[in-house]
Amino acid sequence: MQHDLEALGEIITSAAREELLPRFAKVVREHKADGSFLTEADLAVQTRIAAQLQALSPDILFLGEEMTTDEQNELLNSGQPLWCLDPLDGTSNFAAGIPYFSVSLALLEKGETVLGMVYDPNRDELFTATNGDGASLNGEPLHVIDSGLDLKHATALIDYKRLAPELATRLVREIPYASQRSFGSVALDWCWLAASRCHVYLHGRSNIWDYAAGNLIFNEAGGHSCTLEGDRVFVNALTPRSSVGAIDQHLFKGWTDWLKQ
Repeated sequence: MQHDLEALGEIITSAAREELLPRFAKVVREHKADGSFLTEADLAVQTRIAAQLQALSPDILFLGEEMTTDEQNELLNSGQPLWCLDPLDGTSNFAAGIPYFSVSLALLEKGETVLGMVYDPNRDELFTATNGDGASLNGEPLHVIDSGLDLKHATALIDYKRLAPELATRLVREIPYASQRSFGSVALDWCWLAASRCHVYLHGRSNIWDYAAGNLIFNEAGGHSCTLEGDRVFVNALTPRSSVGAIDQHLFKGWTDWLKQ
């Protein structure tokens, strides 16, 4: 199935520019049942993009983060092509005025991610990938670099909050890498990894709308990823997934070997 990437890019970039940026750090936030934040911006972006995707591709179903679990499960189990949207990945950053958040859109077909787009409105960066055709950043081909680094010289992007306490403690005590960051948008994390802005990645638990697009972009850029259990990251289900990544094979082996110890 062919898709108009230019039209899709315009849908998510215009929504971010016109619905997110005017509200940046100016919205009242609420807590959802899982403890995460919800703002009026999440809902405004989801409503707008859902309507525009329906007009562009009426035969494709739509799953948004701000839907009920029952609705999401029914859609994932439908067997039909499905848009999967995170209207604002990094809501805590957005509400606090931290300029690291994104809009993430993936297309799922036959239980696989076949297209992914992640847009960072603060840097005006649109990351795109289609399954088997590579990744791009603002229309230019995107490839991870061969870092030539050992793990002890790498910069790591680590989300400690969702890791098992034993692993988080070991990372702090042993510090297997040179430096560590945590930014707060899973979709954008994968894209920064694809752009080789960091070298290794670890996240303990993210949802399908968080990682579907970003993980495809990273893999299509030539990166290496798996779960902490060694499985592929993507699964066509609501089950949260852990994520391990590295930008080249040497680092990936060093990182996964260390995590297995």
